[in-house]
Amino acid sequence: MLAYIVRRLLYAIPILIGVNLLTFALFFVVNTPDDMARMQLGVKRVTPEAIQKWKADRGYDKPLFVNTAAGGAGVVTETIFFTKSVSMFAGEFGRAEDGRDIAREIRTRMVPSLAIALPTFILSLLVTVTFALMLAFFRASWFDFWGVVLCVAMMSISSLFYIIGGQYLISKMWRLVPISGYGAELDALRFLLLPVLIGVVAGIGSSTRWYRTIFLEEIGKDYVRTARAKGLPETAVMFGHVLRNALIPILTGVVVVIPLLFMGSLLTESFFGIPGLGSYTIDAINAQDFAVVRAMVFIGSVLYIVGLILTDISYTLVDPRIRFE
Repeated sequence: MLAYIVRRLLYAIPILIGVNLLTFALFFVVNTPDDMARMQLGVKRVTPEAIQKWKADRGYDKPLFVNTAAGGAGVVTETIFFTKSVSMFAGEFGRAEDGRDIAREIRTRMVPSLAIALPTFILSLLVTVTFALMLAFFRASWFDFWGVVLCVAMMSISSLFYIIGGQYLISKMWRLVPISGYGAELDALRFLLLPVLIGVVAGIGSSTRWYRTIFLEEIGKDYVRTARAKGLPETAVMFGHVLRNALIPILTGVVVVIPLLFMGSLLTESFFGIPGLGSYTIDAINAQDFAVVRAMVFIGSVLYIVGLILTDISYTLVDPRIRFE
């Protein structure tokens, strides 16, 4: 197991380098360092000297990937890509264009993002798995039919509709919770209730259909027929056998959500005024703050890779037959 984890971590290094390389290429295709300088300086007729000084102060006066003017290792090391990338592997993300420390902003904004993402993730998993089990239990019945119809209808509606509709109905008309904003400590709970509720409701349709398909596939296998032949009740078959053997595909689907637990939801945080990492990323994109965008993409890649490794490890807990050589 240890050798497997070490090998996967070593594989992650070229993946992170590739993701970072792609991020650099895409960003600088859209914006050159000169364009970034003009936008940050906020002056229409900025002088070339001011642009050059801005680039020099922030390390953008070097070539992007290859420095043909340098000798030896400097061809690679004296470039924007190398100088901006190496520090991120050490956890140093530098400063944003407004001078704020990016690592400190991430630590501060991670708390509001987790405050929304964790309860949404846990409640969504409980609600959708339970609902999917009920649909599979009453399969081919009117309850299953109308449950699937409801799921298809819910997954066909944009999450933006749930956000706007929830704000209008629950906050504006009923005045049960604030429409947006964020508070400190326990006061934050009343601001988080609506985003969490909308996050759970918006994911019921697609997740329930996915889990229902998994459960129906498991129901048709030999071990289920054997359990029924032994006289086990249907509830014991569904919850004791089908659910347990369906955990592997469920875990595989859950892993894609792990980065969002830390990165936050872009739409939710923006519409509800939550000062989390999602809104931080949106603001950085609008301001063309490449330092922040680069850091958030890098962190998201790291979290996704870690999530995949943890998922593989959890397979051995769910199914003891799985071993990693």
